[in-house]
Amino acid sequence: MTLPLLGPLAWIDVILLGWFALTAGSVVYVAWDAFTNNPEMTVMKWGWVLVTLYLGPISLVLYVLSCKEPAPGTHEEFIKPLWKQGLGSAIHCVAGDATGIIVAATITAALGLPMWIDLIVEYVAGFAFGLLIFQALFMKDMMGGSYLAALRHSLLPEWVSMNCMMAGMFPTMVVLMMGRDMRAMEPSELVFWGAMSAAVGVGLLTCYPVNLWLVNKGLKHGMGTVRALGKGGHSLDAERVRLGLAPTPGATPHAGHSMGGA
Repeated sequence: MTLPLLGPLAWIDVILLGWFALTAGSVVYVAWDAFTNNPEMTVMKWGWVLVTLYLGPISLVLYVLSCKEPAPGTHEEFIKPLWKQGLGSAIHCVAGDATGIIVAATITAALGLPMWIDLIVEYVAGFAFGLLIFQALFMKDMMGGSYLAALRHSLLPEWVSMNCMMAGMFPTMVVLMMGRDMRAMEPSELVFWGAMSAAVGVGLLTCYPVNLWLVNKGLKHGMGTVRALGKGGHSLDAERVRLGLAPTPGATPHAGHSMGGA
């Protein structure tokens, strides 16, 4: 098929162009709604925008079903179900880890490095960005402002969650990028970005169950509401209780799903 300005295109490229157009519209809507209307914590606003950039309309649907406030003043109740809390935790994980992986994959592919080196670099980059930036840095206010405390308490849950995501993401990347269409190895090709999008989608599926469990056990955070909880998903007092510390006298901890929620 031949399109103006783009020339001859394979059928998969035409499909991907349509998908990416839908993705652009989805990103614009999620970004507008998250930053102007929805009271979730700031890190989750960025998390939803990034994941929508990778998953397009799929992420838009998940955002509307699990996080978008259906009516003013209802966000706190709307996000309480455990499945929504677990999804929020998974979105947080994927936003950080997948971003590191995609950036690393783009650089290693541009350098022409072998796939096995790609995967090692992507694993390290994904874990580092997810842990050091999306977990420890963005969540440090819930640890009383301590980056090291946030890093220490995020390390194991983030590592478990990331490995479950990569258990789905890496095999998908290998199959799609090392298949019949070797253009998928080139960042300048649409199929490269299509393969990345598919891999992120599979990674979200494989990390969701463990994030559901981690949130239910109080080991990770799910959705939060800025209006009720301040800058983070928990109030600081709820976080102190989660870490086994005494809450501030007279404070009542709050979380989206009992103590395992936000």
